[in-house]
Amino acid sequence: MRTYLSLFAASVLVLFAAGCTAPEPPPPAAPATDYKPTATIKEIMDSMVDPSADVIWESVATYVSAAGIEERAPKNDEEWAVVRRNAIILMESSNLLAIPGRHVAKPGEKAEDPAVELSPEEIDKLIQEDPAAWTQLAHGLQESVAPVLEAIDKKSAEGVLYSADKIDIACENCHLKYWYPNDKRPGAEPASAPESK
Repeated sequence: MRTYLSLFAASVLVLFAAGCTAPEPPPPAAPATDYKPTATIKEIMDSMVDPSADVIWESVATYVSAAGIEERAPKNDEEWAVVRRNAIILMESSNLLAIPGRHVAKPGEKAEDPAVELSPEEIDKLIQEDPAAWTQLAHGLQESVAPVLEAIDKKSAEGVLYSADKIDIACENCHLKYWYPNDKRPGAEPASAPESK
């Protein structure tokens, strides 16, 4: 009987001790995402960023030719609407560029000028090593378009002319970090670093 009571008491102590020890919480699950990136960064650049930026840059310009000087600017609401649509595309493309998991290029694609440009795999690696820097530069593109959009909404050709260079600076800052960081040509330096948030 004494042995039975001793075993019973020992069992109660073991169960009590086990009940007092909290189980280890499971490791946090990876955040769920609804993003399904299909286009590459290169495809977004080729189909959205470059064409939209070109529309903005070419919307207000002075052209000199043998025929004379041509001042170009949107002349009516429809032409301003075209420029505005492209500014919106450019701003929103920065969000697409920042979506996690998007690759730079399709497998097997090569740099056009390997002597100057990094390979898509090298750019992917840089982005994966510091995604916050990539996101900051993508946001820098978006911020660079904001004053242009404001000028468009005021139908100010002069405002577009003087603010559109910020888009070029934002693009070049990103390219100098990821696309051709080894470019040693004069002037191949960031014009102004984006501000940290």
